[in-house]
Amino acid sequence: MWLKIQTFFNRIRYYAKRDIFTLRNIVTVIAILICFYWAVGAINSTSRNWGLEEKLKGKQLEAAKIELEVEKNQLEQQYYQTEEYQELMARIKLGKKAKDETMVILPANSEDARTRYIKIEPQQSEFRSNFSQWLDFLFG
Repeated sequence: MWLKIQTFFNRIRYYAKRDIFTLRNIVTVIAILICFYWAVGAINSTSRNWGLEEKLKGKQLEAAKIELEVEKNQLEQQYYQTEEYQELMARIKLGKKAKDETMVILPANSEDARTRYIKIEPQQSEFRSNFSQWLDFLFG
């Protein structure tokens, strides 16, 4: 029995040395491992670059938004320094008037005047399915 087991392992060892662990097979396995390592590295760097590009686009959009906001604030500041704005604010807040202008102070609205033009809410229509609405739309 021991001899059969020993012979079996010797045959496997001989087969492995002669057919499996040849220089050609070892070089092939090493080449496959190098290709696999290269492919994994390429995939990792591509995904990293894609993520960084998305981050860059987000930052560029944010910078453009801030630029527009700054420009808007500068234009507002310029408007606040104009005589037109200062005159308008003097009229509104201080009750001032321009030359040759007559101020008219109106009394507060009465309850009747406030409620006269209130819109009546439209009546709710019955629920119809989307299909029936399409049929009405298409065929009148």
